[in-house]
Amino acid sequence: MIDVDGLLIDIDGVLTVSWQPIDGALDAFAELRRRGVPLRLATNTTTRTRREIAFLLQQAGFEVEVADILTAPVATAAYIRSHHSGAGCFLLSSGDVAADLEGIRIVEDDEPAEVVVLGGAGLVYTHEQLNRAFGLLLDGAAFIAMHRNLYWRTSRGLELDTGAYVLALEAASGVKPVVVGKPAQSFFQAGLDALGMPSPRVAMIGDDIVNDVLGAQAVGLQGVLVRTGKYRRESAEAANGTPDVTLAAFADLPQLLSS
Repeated sequence: MIDVDGLLIDIDGVLTVSWQPIDGALDAFAELRRRGVPLRLATNTTTRTRREIAFLLQQAGFEVEVADILTAPVATAAYIRSHHSGAGCFLLSSGDVAADLEGIRIVEDDEPAEVVVLGGAGLVYTHEQLNRAFGLLLDGAAFIAMHRNLYWRTSRGLELDTGAYVLALEAASGVKPVVVGKPAQSFFQAGLDALGMPSPRVAMIGDDIVNDVLGAQAVGLQGVLVRTGKYRRESAEAANGTPDVTLAAFADLPQLLSS
């Protein structure tokens, strides 16, 4: 049994793959809603706004609202407003998440910038754009990564994610990034604050052993790993820790929750 009062749940690879429900996820999520289990969806998705994510999940059949969703772009905006207020930011990110970057000044390619921000990986990650980010870092810009996931699963299979490019820029420039999405402590704390619960009474459900499970455990949450999405046995076995619970899929979660 999993004895907790609330849940933080990843989306990609746990509930959906390419926004299509994973087998059994709809019924399991509906059962959590039926029981009234407090939950938030904590995602490193950086290519869509919270409103877009909520819409896609609703279209897939999940009962969610915008307020249920915690995203890395929202956390990034909060961090920049707090630590680099008014700074010009060079944003390298696929998708338009401007609506979730309230109060952040995004510069054009030919303008100076004091902050380099890496969001969702994709076709915008050209050599030219990466080289501009590299040059800004060498000139003293701060380095912020919305997350550092190395890969994720889509309907086409595993694909490189932002973390691969974060590693390259960090190695080339010597500038260490501030990571604001999972596994950052502040990101999990935002989830705990939203639930209004202490960390020992909350479990994080994810398919990423490092960013979801071990990251959550580092701040006192229980970590539950699902063997769907990006899960790979080799990665789980090589990790510097073990989940509190491992499930075949999210569909198995309701029956393991204590009453």
